Amino acid sequence: MTSTPTPADRFSFGLWTVGWRGADPFGDPTREALDPVEAVQRLAELGAYGVSFHDDDLIPFGADEADRTHRIARWRKALDAAGLVVPMATTNLFSHPVFKDGGLTSNDRSVRRFALRKVLRNLDLAAELGAATYVLWGGREGSETDAGKDVRAALERYREAMNILTQYVTDQHYPIRFALEPKPNEPRGDILLPTIGHALAFISSLDRPELVGVNPEVGHEQMAGLNVVHGVSQALWQGKLFHIDLNGQRGPRFDQDLIFGHGDLLSAFFLVDLLEHGGYHGPRHFDYKPLRTEDRAGVWASAAANMRTYLLLRERAAAFRADPEVHRALETSKVAQLSIPTLRRGETYRDLLADNEFDPRAAGEKGYGFVELSQLALEHALGAR
Repeated sequence: MTSTPTPADRFSFGLWTVGWRGADPFGDPTREALDPVEAVQRLAELGAYGVSFHDDDLIPFGADEADRTHRIARWRKALDAAGLVVPMATTNLFSHPVFKDGGLTSNDRSVRRFALRKVLRNLDLAAELGAATYVLWGGREGSETDAGKDVRAALERYREAMNILTQYVTDQHYPIRFALEPKPNEPRGDILLPTIGHALAFISSLDRPELVGVNPEVGHEQMAGLNVVHGVSQALWQGKLFHIDLNGQRGPRFDQDLIFGHGDLLSAFFLVDLLEHGGYHGPRHFDYKPLRTEDRAGVWASAAANMRTYLLLRERAAAFRADPEVHRALETSKVAQLSIPTLRRGETYRDLLADNEFDPRAAGEKGYGFVELSQLALEHALGAR
């Protein structure tokens, strides 16, 4: 029986998710603005453990110091009363027109300097609120025309910015790590660091790569036509899965931000299995948008749906792993053999070259049984077993 969400499940939401008002390029908002205090209270009632924020979600762009101080104190009081934590924070470098050509990689040097100051100031607030991860989504870091952006220079400025930010948290003794969030396109025509692989390669060039990982989003990898389970697996393998954004997506189209599982259900099943059994211990963060058709009650129903779907899939993944038929199918498919080193202990390539006992014809005639294994996974995901 699926349990009710509790803080032990480490479910978290961004203020911008439940607070999305339903505006899109073709229509005005369909809901009133949500008070961040109400968001905290309602998410706590639903069983979440954490809430994340952009600076502009909490403090309107351009607010004076008195207003800023008041809003932070009011929100912190709500967090303490509800027992919610702030596991992650981020900076909005995409909404204001000043960032129309990017923040950290804008062609305009003065804009880049302003963007860095904005991030640095919010890092102070993130540390004050106890955030362990700082996500950087470069939604405007890109271009619509190749003529307008020297990508090599842009990546150099991106690297410079990350080196400044990691230097800052080191000097301030903040226990914060950064997580880059890849996305291939939208709002820019082409965004820098479009996939998990691009981000991992970029991180290796930084002065403090140990402080920077990735924050994959389900929909973003699927927008690029990629297998999100493979990408997250590589991030885990490299010790770089610092955070994750869960949602739903139906293929390579615009960023849908659906409820988790309301896109590719089988992929969601395998992703939950990976997160639960692959060594990830961070928040299960939902970065989705309540459907524009819904009223405020529908917003909270959608938040609850994300958590319930995850719990259902977690339950089904556990049943899949406990099924004796699955164990037999895994043995037939030789899945466990992949964890065995190809060379035996003490063996060298010379021993390998001298091994002539393998019969490729006989091996080529044998099947791996992946169809049966995949069908078992599907039946468990659907609750049919």
